[in-house]
Amino acid sequence: MEERDSMSVSGRVAYREELTELAYMDEKIICIEADLGGKHHPFQISHPDRFFNMGIAEMASIDMAAGLAEVGYIPFFSTFSSFASLRGAESIKLAMGYMKKNIKIVAPYGGVAGGWFGTTHHCLEDISIIQTFQNIKIACPHGETETRTVIREAATSKEPYYIRLSRNDTFQSIYRDDNISCEEMLIEGLTKSAELCLISVGEQATEICKQVKVEYPSLAHVHLCYVDINNLKKYAGKLKGISDKFIVVEEHRATGSVASYLSLLLPTCNIFSHNCGEKWPEFGGQHKDILNYLNFGIDNLKEQMQTIL
Repeated sequence: MEERDSMSVSGRVAYREELTELAYMDEKIICIEADLGGKHHPFQISHPDRFFNMGIAEMASIDMAAGLAEVGYIPFFSTFSSFASLRGAESIKLAMGYMKKNIKIVAPYGGVAGGWFGTTHHCLEDISIIQTFQNIKIACPHGETETRTVIREAATSKEPYYIRLSRNDTFQSIYRDDNISCEEMLIEGLTKSAELCLISVGEQATEICKQVKVEYPSLAHVHLCYVDINNLKKYAGKLKGISDKFIVVEEHRATGSVASYLSLLLPTCNIFSHNCGEKWPEFGGQHKDILNYLNFGIDNLKEQMQTIL
């Protein structure tokens, strides 16, 4: 896997820019925000008649999006991941899961990316919650390029989407040919019989795995962008051919994690999890400070690898 030559903005900025450009080509695209718009939102500036800041009304925003989708619009709704997946859970379940409305939720501040905001704004449970609702595609893109690609895929798809982003992290996306969907997993290193395979989900996790792969070239590394149940089922057969030992690295709780579902899909393999544990952060701070407090990071991952190997 190779990286793009340059990268300049975070995923949440890339989302706003990409959606603004797509809206020039498709007048059905609507942008809804829950008090995250700010004064200089590019979509609001470029398409003011299709931009709605609903304030802290997550369930109402999703219900509104369901009505718009019913009459043919393509609503994108964005708010903190903690509020989208928790406050909006019932509306997501009914409108997106049960009724399959064409709604796209874009949820920045995934994991503990909003470190300074404290425990109320951290979200280490969202993937597990959304996975329990059938028919929703879940994407955790890494870097600007992959984020833009996922937004384009979501805009042209008829399926409901939950897209988990970070906050201000700026990473170079792993190279992917333009004609290859982000639903395809990316493999670095050995493609079969690897002693151990790292599976990365999300931005911080993927960066950690990329660094570890440099130090341990005999390992395999698989990056997953889409982690909904249907895509995980598609990956299972290919993963089994790579190794029989996996560590899934994800900024999430162990309960309901990608690792937990893969363990059901690959019962003959050893599935380990490098996650954020069960502690509640009791202070605000930088993103990496909170991750260190939760024992999530490259040093802890290497210790876990040595124990497994």
